[in-house]
Amino acid sequence: MKNYILDYVNENEYKKKEKAIKKYNMLAYKKLIFEIYNSLREGNFLGVCVEVDNKNNVSKYELKLPTDKMFSNVHGPLMLHYSVYLNQHLVMLNTLTPEDVLTEGHMEELTTYKGVMVTNSHKDKDMFKINLFNAMKKDGYTKIAGLVLIMIIAIVTTLFIIFK
Repeated sequence: MKNYILDYVNENEYKKKEKAIKKYNMLAYKKLIFEIYNSLREGNFLGVCVEVDNKNNVSKYELKLPTDKMFSNVHGPLMLHYSVYLNQHLVMLNTLTPEDVLTEGHMEELTTYKGVMVTNSHKDKDMFKINLFNAMKKDGYTKIAGLVLIMIIAIVTTLFIIFK
């Protein structure tokens, strides 16, 4: 296998997100640093190929990093997005997602609610999702059906008032 060079689309932003992963998810950070980067340097491209440009010989990949299930449910999966330029033997590290959580986690200390990180910008939304998934886990779908029915009634009532 040929050696590839790792480079960044925007190194400052990428490093900020990488540090947030180090702070809040050490398992994903260790896997990223010690396994994934080494594998990419060796030419073993991990993850799902989402786009191929045969004209420029560029492939774009998405790789899911390890995280707990509740974090994935609330914020989305922790993903590495990168592009491979085969002619130049270059791996361009694009970004780490979910971007809003990682950039906010770098700028200020995130709080936790029931063991899950909660962003300060939309704390209520995150707490609602955590409670919703916990209710699904504990009481099954019976309680969730009731919650969904209440939400639908609230939405219909709101729409009725707005369009009346």
